[in-house]
Amino acid sequence: MKDVLEYTNYHQYIADYYAEKKAKSAFTWQTFTQAAGFSSPVFLKYVSEGRSNLSEETAGQVAFAMGLSGYEQEYFAEMVKFDHAKTDEEKKFAFNRMLAIADVHKVRIIEGDSFRYFESWKNPVLRELAPAMPGAKPLALARACRPKITAAEVSESLSFLIKANLLQKDKDGNYVQTEKSVTTGPMDVTPVAVRGMHRQMGEFALEAIEGVPQKERHFSGLTLGITQSAYDEIVQEIAEFRKRIIAIATRNDAADEVYRLNVQFFPMTKKSVDKD
Repeated sequence: MKDVLEYTNYHQYIADYYAEKKAKSAFTWQTFTQAAGFSSPVFLKYVSEGRSNLSEETAGQVAFAMGLSGYEQEYFAEMVKFDHAKTDEEKKFAFNRMLAIADVHKVRIIEGDSFRYFESWKNPVLRELAPAMPGAKPLALARACRPKITAAEVSESLSFLIKANLLQKDKDGNYVQTEKSVTTGPMDVTPVAVRGMHRQMGEFALEAIEGVPQKERHFSGLTLGITQSAYDEIVQEIAEFRKRIIAIATRNDAADEVYRLNVQFFPMTKKSVDKD
């Protein structure tokens, strides 16, 4: 079984813990639940399936019953907080606490790289910009970015991109991409960071309306009346459109500019509950 620091979902950790104990002994959900101080013999089974949740108060009981202590118990408690968080800010705070605990103990959370990548617009921009400016130093890269950032911020982002294997240096010391594109993947934590990324990029789009010459940008929109089935079909069409855009952009290894394409499709009205 993996170390608890490699998990981001406490429900899954409990399920894996039980499966391992069950494979080695006559361990039962009732035994497990009683050890954690609960009266219901199936409560933790339901928790492992995501049908029930632990509270922040009972997280310690369950962690202790699983033999976790010290930083492991603290990490497990943060997983519970992350799962229960209502806002993105709360989720980011809990997940960053998880990352901090894991970093101190030299454990890499794979989802952590994805979270960090999408948490800041600087990472995807510099992942595209650095290979397009061979030999450029952090200061030159910083001056090429819009909006403005510092050379120190560039250096920090580049260090992360190399550590996460999203960029690497060739024999001449120039940055090259390890893959043509980066996708979010089926991660538990990435959507939190992606929503933050969308907010950042949405704000930059508003600034571009006034701050970027019209010949260097393209804005257009539609207001449509649709059905649910039409919505589903349009979303699929957008997914296919994005694939075609990626194919065009990656056709040539060279790049002389970094652009952001926002695709936004959202309701402007509320669904009618009763229709006459």
